[in-house]
Amino acid sequence: MIVPTASTRLVLSTAGSRDEAERIAAALLEAQLVACVNLLPGVSSVYRWRGKVETAEEILLLIKTTADKLDAVEATLRAVHSYELPEFLVLQPEAVTQAYADWIAGAIQP
Repeated sequence: MIVPTASTRLVLSTAGSRDEAERIAAALLEAQLVACVNLLPGVSSVYRWRGKVETAEEILLLIKTTADKLDAVEATLRAVHSYELPEFLVLQPEAVTQAYADWIAGAIQP
């Protein structure tokens, strides 16, 4: 059954290498702050940084968590990330299956 979601969140972030993305994912999972992190290689980013247009090849992280863990997820991400300003973009799904929402909630430390 698909239900509106009150607590499920998807956080987008990027990392400069596969190794760094895996370290970030491991830190978040070990702290039981997230249920899953998908690592999507091959992202070409073009962005403005300190007045210049930059380009980089990055790994996109799709981080599944809950609303009440967002502050801790951000703090952990900042602590292990090499970027001065890591991406931290939070999306609230319009709906999820109840079973998937329950799995995410159950995988995260209360």
